[in-house]
Amino acid sequence: MDSLESLVITRRLRVPVDAPIDSAPGRGEVAARQLDAALLSVGFTCSAALLERLTRLRGESVVDLGVRVLAAVRGLVGDHVQHNAYFIDFPENVPDTLEFWAGLLRETLLDPVAATRLQPLTLNLLSLPGYGRYRHTYADLLAAHAELIPLAADRVTVLELGGSLEAEARELYFSLAGSETPLAAEDLAALRSLASFCADQPERVPVRENRAVVNEIRLAAGRPLLVDTVTDVLRLACGCSGGDVTLATPTRFRPLRRAERRALLQALDTVATPAKLGDVPRHREQWKRLGERLHPHEYPQFPRAARVFEVARGARGTAGFDSRVEAALSAGRTAEAVELLGNAPGALLRRLDHLLRTGLSAPAVLDAAEKAVAGASGRVLLSLREHLHNRLAPAAGRVFTNRYGRAWAAPDSRPPLEEKVLRRAVAILDEEITRRLPDTGELIVDPDVLDVALPLSGKAVSPGLGMLPRGSLSAVDGESLRFFVHWRQAERRTDYDLSALMLDASYDNPTHISWTNYANGSAEYSGDLTEAPAPHGASEFIDIRLADAAQPIIIPQVNIYAGERFDEAAEAFFGYMTREAGQGGRPFEPRTVRMKSDLRGSGRTALPLVFLRGDDGAWRVKWLHLYLKGHPGFNRVEGNRVTTSLLVRSIVERDYLRVRHLADLLRMKGSSAEHTTYIGLEAPADLPPGSRVYTPETLHELIPA
Repeated sequence: MDSLESLVITRRLRVPVDAPIDSAPGRGEVAARQLDAALLSVGFTCSAALLERLTRLRGESVVDLGVRVLAAVRGLVGDHVQHNAYFIDFPENVPDTLEFWAGLLRETLLDPVAATRLQPLTLNLLSLPGYGRYRHTYADLLAAHAELIPLAADRVTVLELGGSLEAEARELYFSLAGSETPLAAEDLAALRSLASFCADQPERVPVRENRAVVNEIRLAAGRPLLVDTVTDVLRLACGCSGGDVTLATPTRFRPLRRAERRALLQALDTVATPAKLGDVPRHREQWKRLGERLHPHEYPQFPRAARVFEVARGARGTAGFDSRVEAALSAGRTAEAVELLGNAPGALLRRLDHLLRTGLSAPAVLDAAEKAVAGASGRVLLSLREHLHNRLAPAAGRVFTNRYGRAWAAPDSRPPLEEKVLRRAVAILDEEITRRLPDTGELIVDPDVLDVALPLSGKAVSPGLGMLPRGSLSAVDGESLRFFVHWRQAERRTDYDLSALMLDASYDNPTHISWTNYANGSAEYSGDLTEAPAPHGASEFIDIRLADAAQPIIIPQVNIYAGERFDEAAEAFFGYMTREAGQGGRPFEPRTVRMKSDLRGSGRTALPLVFLRGDDGAWRVKWLHLYLKGHPGFNRVEGNRVTTSLLVRSIVERDYLRVRHLADLLRMKGSSAEHTTYIGLEAPADLPPGSRVYTPETLHELIPA
């Protein structure tokens, strides 16, 4: 129950309150005020409604709830660990890089014991005694820093009053299950926990990975399964065995009970039509392994299910839909391919750019697209709309990103499309998107949310504090930036390196801050740590004075130099703070944190975001959520600056579809409803009762079905 409560607090910033009201009013007032003061120290506060509700509870109930709430928000902001720094006075008194190494070497040579360990022919500076390990305690660090001076610009995140835990969990469950966009791995895990807790089950789950998680609960309860393709059954079988419902990695299937085998084969029999057997070869080996657990020969009443495994073994041939389309295109029969794709509206729209370049008349292709839009998902329509808009202008390169955020860039060699063709395609899409948008009533849009990108996929975005979708833009307030990374190794020595690459307006003339260059005229590095053992792990920081920054592009990155991957470490997260001059405080101050999220991509270099200075001198941040493949070890900022520059430029120059676009369509559509709809970074307290609220945490609910 505590984990569900923490889930609601961190994902919705709402505090479920189930405790009964005390018959003697006012007993919880002191405890409520103490909780609010404790929350302010980490950048949170209770809303007026939450504070009033807490004052009417028993004091011990408020204390118990407060302990759980404080633990949840401290983990959300990254304050649940001790953030020590290698250089105790950071950002002050950071030594010159060469002077530091020379001093460390001199210190080693003067130590008779340490000097005997040096190799006679080679000198590994990273192995010098005292390097890469804390030389002072966290208490020593606290004593060396003054208290943070609170300022009005510090972050204060409001925690709202929630309903009962059951009601809040159900609302979050239905929001995740009904999402029109794929979820991050953390959200899928949350969906599984919520599905086990909530009695009600949604009848419509559009994303297939989400559907597999919901089907696990339906299978256990003996309820009808939500399946319409053979792959839905395979995903469910993987989920039941604790495997990967995305099918990206093979699953070792567990022995299945007879009731489970019957239910899976029965569901498979209902969907295994000849047209859908073409999906089987894509996961042939997984189907073979599943057949060994299901024993389809024992169930002659399900003959179509048995054909699935015949196809997997190669005993029965089948022509898949994609292979027929590709064969038609390869033979130059574009009209035939378009006709085939007419039976799969989403597939036709995904191939629209290609079809417009195959020689068939553009009006014929667009006529087919106009018929297909009604049968495609809202996410496909919006993704294609974004793609076509960017075809109107040349880009630095094409960026390809997989489900794990692994990215690579390539030159754009596609021939351009005629502008009148693109204009008609865009008009078709906008008309259908507008038709599907909800009736908003009175629409209120916070200007600060207009440049937030629509969440068309959430797979590469780890949940956290202040997170926005890839391509989003937001303002940066404060006179200095401070990046931080924290990690804790699980089994072997692990060395992560926080770095910052700085480029000019043409994405050239690189300079950097890292363990090989501690400082320049505007930035300081907190010092290199080469291991992160339990219980406290390790933290590194980079502090940048924005007014002194010579170059307008700053790209923080985290490199794996040695040891465990991001998703193997016991803990790994990145974030940034903003401060005003003279605030002081510890290297890590939770109330100044603007963004924090876990690192878990499969690459060896993380690129969370990029900071950009505009022509007006103001700084903005654009969200990347990218990972580079990198090398197996010894990754450094100097070694990936060319790849990083091309990737970042491709994303910075890409025009992502943002909330601004949907807001314009909503206003054009008009409304006769009497309720109010608010879209913003956070909901104000004075909205009318019954208002519909969309914030970054629930923005996916605005994507039309």
